[in-house]
Amino acid sequence: MLKTFDLVLIGVMTAAAAVTYTIKHRAELKLEEVHRLEAEIKLEKDTIDLLKADWALQSQPNRLERLVNAYNAELQLQPTESTALVHAKELPMLKSEVPVPDVTEAKASAKGAAEAGAKGTTVASAKGAAKTQPVPTPAPRGGVTQHGVVEDEADEIETGSVE
Repeated sequence: MLKTFDLVLIGVMTAAAAVTYTIKHRAELKLEEVHRLEAEIKLEKDTIDLLKADWALQSQPNRLERLVNAYNAELQLQPTESTALVHAKELPMLKSEVPVPDVTEAKASAKGAAEAGAKGTTVASAKGAAKTQPVPTPAPRGGVTQHGVVEDEADEIETGSVE
């Protein structure tokens, strides 16, 4: 009986050694992958630092002034007026926010225009009969909006500036 028990223990120890070796090998592979990823991250950070330095050199005001003077005849650049700047709230709505026109209403107005043409009335009077959507207007700067909300003068847009 001792021999059978010894053989079972030897089998269990061999299986445990194989499992331990497999786990150790997988851990070493994961460690190599971590080191590779850390090297890639360091390379990316170094590239970002290099690009930031290059941007700082490219956007120096004295360099840009020299370029403007050199190419002024071709580009004809003018300074931006302060009245040309707007807040994001003042921009027109996005295409995704534009209300979808009612297809049946468009067909009815086209049919009305065709009937008006047949009866001899003007197309403008037929078009006036169709409902029109109100054109959205930009929100006023500061003060109270049409919904009674008080706005401040500060911009609400966050820039992606580099620290």
